[in-house]
Formats: sequence, C-alpha cells, structure tokens
Amino acid sequence: MKRVLFVCVHNSARSQIAEVYLRSLSGERFEVESAGLEPGKINPLVVEVMREERIDLSKKDTKSVFDLYRAGKAYDFVIAVCSKEAEEKCPFFPGSAKRLHWPFADPAKAAGTHDEKLEKVREIRDRIKEKVKEFCELY
Repeated sequence: MKRVLFVCVHNSARSQIAEVYLRSLSGERFEVESAGLEPGKINPLVVEVMREERIDLSKKDTKSVFDLYRAGKAYDFVIAVCSKEAEEKCPFFPGSAKRLHWPFADPAKAAGTHDEKLEKVREIRDRIKEKVKEFCELY
C-alpha cells in the first residue's frame, strides 16, 4: 500500500479535502494523511462545501507536518497543495518520497459575500477532486 501525505499551510482546507478524496476515491490502495506547516482549525467554509459532498470534516483535527517528520513517518508521496513558497518549507521525509506540487488557491483568502466565498471554495474543492482522480489513474 502506497503512503501519501498532503501538506498545506494550516491543514485547514486544501490538504484535508485532498486527504478525504484520495481515501474515498482510491479504495484501499493508499494510506493517506494530511498535515500543515502551522496547523490551525478546519475552515468552516470547507466544512460547509464538503458537507454538500456528504463528507463531514467538522470534527477533524489538524496535524503538524513537523510532528510527523519527528515521529519518523515515511511516505511514498508528499504532495504540497499550497503555494510554492509554503511548499519549500516542507521537510524532506526519510526514504524515497516523491514530492509533488499541486498549487491550489487558499480558501481562507476567498472574498465577498458568504455565498461568493462558498462558490470560490466549491471551485477549489472541485479542482482538488479532479486532481486526486488523475492521481488515482496514474498510481
């Protein structure tokens, strides 16, 4: 079973979305986790748009990528779903992890009315889902 880690800044949105989609779309082909450089709280807009997909993230905890690193975790893939600047701060995990970079917009930066923010977060969610589907087809 291949091990995959999704990383973003706060582990509050993009990496959480990618984690649950890979878990649900791949069956049991992957062991998957997500973590952040500076873990925060799950973004409420993300909780709302994922609920539309019948996925409940409301009680999901965030993790630190550095805690996973210190614990000696190893992965086959470490996939950064944040900006290039943030991706460069991610530690190199032991072993032969393949590093991938999938830069998605940060849902926390969505602006406008509540409905406009939700629409932007839905777009990000849908792009992540498509990228995860492509990953499943390749690996």
